[in-house]
Amino acid sequence: MSTPCYLAVDLGAASGRVIAGHVENGQVTLEELHRFPNGAVNVAGTLRWDVLALWNEIQNGLTIAAEKFGKDIVSVGVDTWGVDYVLLGQGDELLGLPYHYRDARTDNIMDVALSHVPRHKIFEQTGLQFLPFNTLFQLVAMRHAQPRILDAAERLLLMPDFFHWLLSGSQVIEFTNATTTQCLDPNTGTWADDLLRKFEIPTNIFPEIVPTGTKLGTLRGEVAHKTGLGRINVVAPATHDTGAAIAAIPTQHTGQPNWAYISSGTWSLMGVEVPEAIVSHRALELNVTNEGGIDGTYRLLKNIAGLWLVQESRRAFAQQGKSLDYEQLQNLARDAQPFRSLLDPDDSAFLAPDDMPTAIAAYCSGTGQPEPETEGQIVRCALESLALKYRMVLGWLEELTGVTTEVIHIVGGGTQNALLCQFAANACRRPVVAGPVEATALGNVLIQARTDGAVGSLSDIRKVVARSVELKHYQPDNVDAWDEAYRRYHDLLAIPRR
Repeated sequence: MSTPCYLAVDLGAASGRVIAGHVENGQVTLEELHRFPNGAVNVAGTLRWDVLALWNEIQNGLTIAAEKFGKDIVSVGVDTWGVDYVLLGQGDELLGLPYHYRDARTDNIMDVALSHVPRHKIFEQTGLQFLPFNTLFQLVAMRHAQPRILDAAERLLLMPDFFHWLLSGSQVIEFTNATTTQCLDPNTGTWADDLLRKFEIPTNIFPEIVPTGTKLGTLRGEVAHKTGLGRINVVAPATHDTGAAIAAIPTQHTGQPNWAYISSGTWSLMGVEVPEAIVSHRALELNVTNEGGIDGTYRLLKNIAGLWLVQESRRAFAQQGKSLDYEQLQNLARDAQPFRSLLDPDDSAFLAPDDMPTAIAAYCSGTGQPEPETEGQIVRCALESLALKYRMVLGWLEELTGVTTEVIHIVGGGTQNALLCQFAANACRRPVVAGPVEATALGNVLIQARTDGAVGSLSDIRKVVARSVELKHYQPDNVDAWDEAYRRYHDLLAIPRR
């Protein structure tokens, strides 16, 4: 008897993949079928996503899947990062290559927006943290710099929804990614039309919002023919990659969650699962965000810069002729002096610097600390600072929810950085459970399986994950030294930059 197969198209900021998932006997297995590069493309001084190249690679991956699994394939679903969007004009014409969230067009745009609508008014209607690349601010930037393009738009689709349109013809936006835009009202679950009108953003371009797990239709005929898949279902998983990853947290805890999570990769998204959005004045002060989860939950979280600092430092080292893999960088950092220099990973200096080690050295110098000089010192500075930022954010989350965290689950590619996982346990004084690495793909596949009737509730999804993956456990160590470092770190973030 054949095993049903579900295809996850998982697009990250650096690469994309087509993955096959099988659910059988209460367990799930994954097989990567096709991997391809992704990243910002410089187009006449702007940063864009080459969505046409991505679409070609997705079809290549689907063709491989059809050749290998044929009629066992039930459905396909796409997840990506949040906030970025594609505009379609008359006759569904693509209105240019979509902008990358790190493009400079949103520099200082929040000041422009907040001079028009106060910060607290925006937060009351959206519940989202203020980041310059949120969809709202990208659209405000377009209204100011390219109003004719915005006026010509007839439909806005977020990145995964754009690919679902290419797959099936559907023009809707799935809930979890809709909540990343700062254009959605979490109190009503609908677009914040009054807010959008204040910024002269056309509300008619925003499509219907659909729940996680919605069947969007079947493959377009030409795609079915080209790939050999036939008219399989297209299902919207949690299309925001973090939403999919959190669905795959391997916990069997029920009721009010007593755990926090970190979806660790280029970004670290640290949060807790709550039954409804928290849009209090204190939440605004702390600049936290409320992003949608599955089954009506919300992810109260904070975006933290994550391993971006290490990734970009590694790239800079390579340009200097020092080719070091991540294991080598971990070893160098492990041997470096502890707590020599610390930084705020979310400082704007680290968003898109030309040279990350230089930016880190400048930050340390500007805050009266020794400049990191070696590769090990640079990476240790980044990892220790990340762990200390986790502790700060954990305190905020516990304050907002009134729930004490007993364990931290770390999922995603960052679980492979054992040093950071141990630092997180040390800094936060909490046990850390690391894994799965493939949380996003697992969440994507299992949500499709649930739509197909092969899995039941969100709790069932998490039990399947817990039975299927190997987890690593880290216990807090050397906590007194980390407590002292945190006191210093807390003071450091209040120092004005020179």
